[in-house]
Amino acid sequence: MSEGGPGGSNWERDVLEKLATSALVEQRRARYWGIFFKSLTFLYLFLVLFLAAGWFGAREMAAPGKHTALVELNGVISADGSASSEQVNAGLKAAFKDSNTMGVVLRINSPGGSPVQAGEINDEIRRLRAEHPDVPLYAVIEDVCASGGYYVAAAADRIFVNRASLVGSIGVLMDGFGFTGVLDKLGVERRLLTAGDNKGFLDPFSPVLPRQRAHAQAMLNDIHAQFIEVVKRGRGNRLKADPEIFSGLIWTGERSIELGLADALGSVESVAREVIKAENIVDYTLRENIAERVAKRFGAASMETLIAVITGARAPASPLR
Repeated sequence: MSEGGPGGSNWERDVLEKLATSALVEQRRARYWGIFFKSLTFLYLFLVLFLAAGWFGAREMAAPGKHTALVELNGVISADGSASSEQVNAGLKAAFKDSNTMGVVLRINSPGGSPVQAGEINDEIRRLRAEHPDVPLYAVIEDVCASGGYYVAAAADRIFVNRASLVGSIGVLMDGFGFTGVLDKLGVERRLLTAGDNKGFLDPFSPVLPRQRAHAQAMLNDIHAQFIEVVKRGRGNRLKADPEIFSGLIWTGERSIELGLADALGSVESVAREVIKAENIVDYTLRENIAERVAKRFGAASMETLIAVITGARAPASPLR
Protein backbone atom coordinates (compact mmCIF):
# COMPACT_ATOMS: atom_id res chain seq x y z
CA MET A 1 0.00 0.00 0.00
CA SER A 2 1.48 3.35 -1.03
CA GLU A 3 1.80 6.41 1.20
CA GLY A 4 -0.63 8.22 -1.03
CA GLY A 5 -3.25 5.50 -0.64
CA PRO A 6 -6.20 5.41 1.74
CA GLY A 7 -4.10 3.98 4.57
CA GLY A 8 -1.67 6.86 4.41
CA SER A 9 -4.47 9.37 4.50
CA ASN A 10 -5.99 7.74 7.58
CA TRP A 11 -2.66 7.83 9.35
CA GLU A 12 -2.16 11.51 8.62
CA ARG A 13 -5.70 12.30 9.69
CA ASP A 14 -5.22 10.46 12.98
CA VAL A 15 -2.03 12.38 13.66
CA LEU A 16 -3.70 15.70 12.86
CA GLU A 17 -6.68 14.84 15.09
CA LYS A 18 -4.36 13.94 17.97
CA LEU A 19 -2.39 17.16 17.52
CA ALA A 20 -5.59 19.25 17.39
CA THR A 21 -6.97 17.46 20.45
CA SER A 22 -3.73 18.00 22.34
CA ALA A 23 -3.75 21.69 21.40
CA LEU A 24 -7.33 22.08 22.63
CA VAL A 25 -6.51 20.32 25.88
CA GLU A 26 -3.50 22.59 26.41
CA GLN A 27 -5.62 25.65 25.63
CA ARG A 28 -8.27 24.55 28.13
CA ARG A 29 -5.63 23.79 30.75
CA ALA A 30 -3.97 27.18 30.20
CA ARG A 31 -7.38 28.91 30.41
CA TYR A 32 -8.26 27.09 33.65
CA TRP A 33 -4.90 27.98 35.21
CA GLY A 34 -5.33 31.59 34.04
CA ILE A 35 -8.75 31.76 35.68
CA PHE A 36 -7.35 30.18 38.83
CA PHE A 37 -4.46 32.64 39.15
CA LYS A 38 -6.66 35.61 38.32
CA SER A 39 -9.15 34.51 40.99
CA LEU A 40 -6.32 33.98 43.45
CA THR A 41 -4.95 37.46 42.69
CA PHE A 42 -8.39 39.04 43.05
CA LEU A 43 -8.96 37.25 46.37
CA TYR A 44 -5.58 38.42 47.65
CA LEU A 45 -6.26 42.03 46.67
CA PHE A 46 -9.73 41.79 48.22
CA LEU A 47 -8.30 40.58 51.53
CA VAL A 48 -5.55 43.23 51.55
CA LEU A 49 -8.01 46.02 50.76
CA PHE A 50 -10.61 45.14 53.35
CA LEU A 51 -8.17 44.16 56.05
CA ALA A 52 -6.50 47.56 55.59
CA ALA A 53 -9.90 49.25 55.70
CA GLY A 54 -10.86 47.37 58.86
CA TRP A 55 -13.76 45.44 57.26
CA PHE A 56 -13.27 42.51 59.59
CA GLY A 57 -13.21 44.66 62.70
CA ALA A 58 -10.55 46.10 64.90
CA ARG A 59 -7.46 44.05 65.52
CA GLU A 60 -6.07 43.64 68.99
CA MET A 61 -3.13 45.95 69.49
CA ALA A 62 0.03 44.67 71.05
CA ALA A 63 1.59 47.59 72.91
CA PRO A 64 5.34 47.00 73.27
CA GLY A 65 6.53 48.07 76.71
CA LYS A 66 5.87 51.31 78.53
CA HIS A 67 4.32 53.89 76.26
CA THR A 68 2.18 57.00 75.81
CA ALA A 69 -1.35 56.18 74.73
CA LEU A 70 -2.87 58.36 72.01
CA VAL A 71 -6.60 58.86 71.38
CA GLU A 72 -7.82 61.24 68.69
CA LEU A 73 -10.94 63.39 68.60
CA ASN A 74 -11.29 64.75 65.07
CA GLY A 75 -14.15 66.62 63.45
CA VAL A 76 -17.64 67.55 64.55
CA ILE A 77 -18.75 65.82 67.75
CA SER A 78 -21.92 63.91 66.89
CA ALA A 79 -23.60 60.63 67.72
CA ASP A 80 -23.17 59.18 64.22
CA GLY A 81 -19.63 60.34 63.46
CA SER A 82 -16.07 59.30 64.24
CA ALA A 83 -16.03 61.85 67.10
CA SER A 84 -18.99 60.32 68.91
CA SER A 85 -18.80 59.62 72.63
CA GLU A 86 -19.06 55.89 71.87
CA GLN A 87 -15.99 55.95 69.61
CA VAL A 88 -13.84 58.26 71.73
CA ASN A 89 -14.73 56.65 75.06
CA ALA A 90 -13.94 53.17 73.72
CA GLY A 91 -10.44 54.35 72.79
CA LEU A 92 -9.95 56.01 76.18
CA LYS A 93 -11.04 52.89 78.05
CA ALA A 94 -8.60 50.72 76.09
CA ALA A 95 -5.79 53.20 76.71
CA PHE A 96 -6.33 53.35 80.47
CA LYS A 97 -6.86 49.60 80.72
CA ASP A 98 -3.39 48.78 79.34
CA SER A 99 -0.97 48.34 82.23
CA ASN A 100 1.89 49.65 80.06
CA THR A 101 0.24 53.04 79.59
CA MET A 102 2.25 55.72 81.36
CA GLY A 103 -0.04 58.55 80.31
CA VAL A 104 -2.82 59.31 77.84
CA VAL A 105 -2.83 62.09 75.26
CA LEU A 106 -6.17 63.15 73.79
CA ARG A 107 -5.39 64.93 70.53
CA ILE A 108 -8.26 67.30 69.71
CA ASN A 109 -9.05 68.97 66.41
CA SER A 110 -12.75 69.82 66.59
CA PRO A 111 -15.00 72.86 66.09
CA GLY A 112 -17.51 71.42 68.57
CA GLY A 113 -20.85 69.76 68.08
CA SER A 114 -23.37 68.01 70.29
CA PRO A 115 -23.27 69.18 73.93
CA VAL A 116 -24.64 65.80 74.98
CA GLN A 117 -21.87 63.82 73.25
CA ALA A 118 -19.21 66.22 74.54
CA GLY A 119 -20.63 65.90 78.06
CA GLU A 120 -20.49 62.12 77.91
CA ILE A 121 -16.83 62.20 76.89
CA ASN A 122 -16.05 64.71 79.66
CA ASP A 123 -17.78 62.50 82.22
CA GLU A 124 -15.91 59.40 81.04
CA ILE A 125 -12.54 61.16 81.24
CA ARG A 126 -13.24 62.19 84.83
CA ARG A 127 -14.35 58.65 85.70
CA LEU A 128 -11.25 57.06 84.17
CA ARG A 129 -8.92 59.54 85.85
CA ALA A 130 -10.51 58.71 89.22
CA GLU A 131 -10.27 54.97 88.51
CA HIS A 132 -6.62 55.23 87.39
CA PRO A 133 -5.16 58.04 89.52
CA ASP A 134 -1.59 57.20 88.52
CA VAL A 135 -2.27 57.65 84.80
CA PRO A 136 -2.51 61.32 83.75
CA LEU A 137 -4.52 62.50 80.76
CA TYR A 138 -3.38 65.50 78.75
CA ALA A 139 -5.25 67.27 75.95
CA VAL A 140 -3.19 68.42 72.97
CA ILE A 141 -4.98 70.89 70.73
CA GLU A 142 -4.00 71.10 67.09
CA ASP A 143 -5.82 73.53 64.74
CA VAL A 144 -9.04 74.15 66.64
CA CYS A 145 -10.66 73.20 69.93
CA ALA A 146 -13.87 75.18 70.15
CA SER A 147 -17.22 74.87 71.89
CA GLY A 148 -17.88 71.13 72.48
CA GLY A 149 -14.23 70.38 71.73
CA TYR A 150 -13.18 72.55 74.65
CA TYR A 151 -15.97 71.06 76.77
CA VAL A 152 -14.07 67.77 76.39
CA ALA A 153 -10.60 69.28 76.87
CA ALA A 154 -11.61 70.90 80.17
CA ALA A 155 -11.58 67.44 81.81
CA ALA A 156 -7.86 66.91 81.12
CA ASP A 157 -5.13 67.30 83.75
CA ARG A 158 -3.38 69.82 81.50
CA ILE A 159 -4.06 71.35 78.09
CA PHE A 160 -1.30 71.92 75.54
CA VAL A 161 -1.68 74.10 72.45
CA ASN A 162 0.15 75.47 69.46
CA ARG A 163 0.65 79.23 69.32
CA ALA A 164 -1.76 79.46 66.39
CA SER A 165 -4.37 77.01 67.70
CA LEU A 166 -7.92 78.35 68.00
CA VAL A 167 -9.33 77.77 71.47
CA GLY A 168 -12.53 78.64 73.30
CA SER A 169 -15.97 79.56 71.95
CA ILE A 170 -17.49 78.78 75.34
CA GLY A 171 -21.08 79.37 74.42
CA VAL A 172 -24.14 77.78 72.85
CA LEU A 173 -26.02 78.71 69.72
CA MET A 174 -29.21 77.77 67.94
CA ASP A 175 -29.37 78.86 64.32
CA GLY A 176 -31.73 78.53 61.40
CA PHE A 177 -33.54 80.49 58.71
CA GLY A 178 -36.89 82.22 58.42
CA PHE A 179 -38.72 82.18 55.10
CA THR A 180 -41.96 83.97 55.97
CA GLY A 181 -41.09 87.07 53.91
CA VAL A 182 -40.17 84.94 50.91
CA LEU A 183 -43.49 83.10 51.07
CA ASP A 184 -45.40 86.37 51.20
CA LYS A 185 -43.62 87.67 48.10
CA LEU A 186 -44.28 84.44 46.24
CA GLY A 187 -47.91 84.39 47.32
CA VAL A 188 -47.45 81.04 49.05
CA GLU A 189 -49.57 80.24 52.09
CA ARG A 190 -48.03 78.11 54.83
CA ARG A 191 -50.50 75.50 56.12
CA LEU A 192 -49.25 73.94 59.33
CA LEU A 193 -51.58 71.79 61.41
CA THR A 194 -50.45 70.72 64.88
CA ALA A 195 -51.82 69.00 67.96
CA GLY A 196 -50.18 70.99 70.74
CA ASP A 197 -49.67 74.76 70.81
CA ASN A 198 -45.88 74.51 70.45
CA LYS A 199 -45.54 71.51 68.14
CA GLY A 200 -44.48 73.87 65.35
CA PHE A 201 -41.74 75.29 67.57
CA LEU A 202 -39.39 77.53 65.52
CA ASP A 203 -40.89 76.38 62.22
CA PRO A 204 -38.86 78.26 59.56
CA PHE A 205 -41.97 79.06 57.51
CA SER A 206 -43.90 80.59 60.41
CA PRO A 207 -43.29 83.80 62.40
CA VAL A 208 -41.37 83.34 65.66
CA LEU A 209 -43.72 83.72 68.63
CA PRO A 210 -42.32 85.71 71.59
CA ARG A 211 -43.00 82.93 74.09
CA GLN A 212 -41.21 80.39 71.88
CA ARG A 213 -38.22 82.71 71.47
CA ALA A 214 -38.07 83.13 75.26
CA HIS A 215 -38.23 79.35 75.76
CA ALA A 216 -35.41 78.78 73.26
CA GLN A 217 -33.27 81.43 74.97
CA ALA A 218 -33.89 79.81 78.36
CA MET A 219 -32.68 76.46 77.00
CA LEU A 220 -29.54 78.09 75.59
CA ASN A 221 -28.87 79.81 78.92
CA ASP A 222 -29.25 76.52 80.81
CA ILE A 223 -26.78 74.69 78.56
CA HIS A 224 -24.38 77.64 78.68
CA ALA A 225 -24.47 77.57 82.49
CA GLN A 226 -23.66 73.84 82.40
CA PHE A 227 -20.75 74.55 80.04
CA ILE A 228 -19.37 77.27 82.32
CA GLU A 229 -19.63 74.98 85.35
CA VAL A 230 -17.71 72.20 83.57
CA VAL A 231 -14.93 74.60 82.52
CA LYS A 232 -14.61 76.09 86.00
CA ARG A 233 -14.54 72.64 87.59
CA GLY A 234 -11.87 71.44 85.15
CA ARG A 235 -9.65 74.53 85.12
CA GLY A 236 -10.14 75.73 88.70
CA ASN A 237 -8.08 78.71 89.78
CA ARG A 238 -6.03 78.58 86.58
CA LEU A 239 -8.76 80.63 84.89
CA LYS A 240 -8.24 84.37 84.88
CA ALA A 241 -11.05 86.65 86.10
CA ASP A 242 -12.09 87.81 82.66
CA PRO A 243 -15.84 87.85 81.81
CA GLU A 244 -15.01 87.59 78.10
CA ILE A 245 -13.85 83.99 78.62
CA PHE A 246 -17.45 82.76 78.67
CA SER A 247 -18.77 85.16 76.03
CA GLY A 248 -18.33 82.78 73.10
CA LEU A 249 -15.14 84.41 71.83
CA ILE A 250 -12.34 82.28 70.45
CA TRP A 251 -8.65 82.86 71.20
CA THR A 252 -5.27 81.93 69.80
CA GLY A 253 -3.33 79.24 71.61
CA GLU A 254 -0.87 81.77 72.98
CA ARG A 255 -3.63 84.00 74.32
CA SER A 256 -5.51 81.00 75.74
CA ILE A 257 -2.50 80.26 77.97
CA GLU A 258 -2.60 83.81 79.31
CA LEU A 259 -6.31 83.45 80.09
CA GLY A 260 -5.84 80.10 81.82
CA LEU A 261 -7.79 78.17 79.20
CA ALA A 262 -4.61 76.21 78.38
CA ASP A 263 -1.41 75.45 80.27
CA ALA A 264 1.52 75.45 77.86
CA LEU A 265 2.74 75.03 74.31
CA GLY A 266 3.24 71.46 73.21
CA SER A 267 2.59 68.70 70.68
CA VAL A 268 1.80 65.02 71.07
CA GLU A 269 5.47 64.14 70.62
CA SER A 270 6.78 66.75 73.07
CA VAL A 271 4.23 65.83 75.74
CA ALA A 272 5.06 62.13 75.36
CA ARG A 273 8.79 62.80 75.49
CA GLU A 274 9.07 65.57 78.07
CA VAL A 275 5.95 65.33 80.28
CA ILE A 276 4.93 61.67 80.33
CA LYS A 277 8.53 60.48 79.80
CA ALA A 278 7.44 57.70 77.46
CA GLU A 279 8.50 58.56 73.93
CA ASN A 280 6.94 55.45 72.39
CA ILE A 281 3.40 56.42 71.25
CA VAL A 282 0.67 53.82 70.72
CA ASP A 283 -2.57 54.86 68.99
CA TYR A 284 -5.72 53.56 70.71
CA THR A 285 -8.16 55.52 68.57
CA LEU A 286 -11.10 53.33 67.62
CA ARG A 287 -11.47 53.41 63.83
CA GLU A 288 -14.92 52.62 62.52
CA ASN A 289 -14.61 50.03 59.76
CA ILE A 290 -16.37 50.20 56.41
CA ALA A 291 -18.98 47.57 57.24
CA GLU A 292 -19.97 49.31 60.47
CA ARG A 293 -20.07 52.71 58.78
CA VAL A 294 -22.31 51.49 55.95
CA ALA A 295 -24.61 49.62 58.34
CA LYS A 296 -24.87 52.58 60.70
CA ARG A 297 -25.59 55.10 57.95
CA PHE A 298 -28.11 52.82 56.24
CA GLY A 299 -29.79 51.90 59.51
CA ALA A 300 -29.95 55.50 60.74
CA ALA A 301 -31.40 56.73 57.46
CA SER A 302 -34.01 53.96 57.41
CA MET A 303 -35.04 54.62 61.00
CA GLU A 304 -35.30 58.38 60.46
CA THR A 305 -37.47 57.81 57.39
CA LEU A 306 -39.71 55.40 59.29
CA ILE A 307 -40.13 57.79 62.23
CA ALA A 308 -40.87 60.67 59.88
CA VAL A 309 -43.53 58.66 58.08
CA ILE A 310 -45.19 57.55 61.32
CA THR A 311 -45.05 60.78 63.30
CA GLY A 312 -44.64 63.47 60.68
CA ALA A 313 -41.48 64.57 62.48
CA ARG A 314 -38.88 66.72 60.78
CA ALA A 315 -35.21 67.40 61.41
CA PRO A 316 -34.57 70.24 63.91
CA ALA A 317 -34.35 73.57 62.14
CA SER A 318 -31.84 74.94 64.64
CA PRO A 319 -29.28 72.47 66.05
CA LEU A 320 -27.57 73.37 69.32
CA ARG A 321 -23.81 73.82 69.17
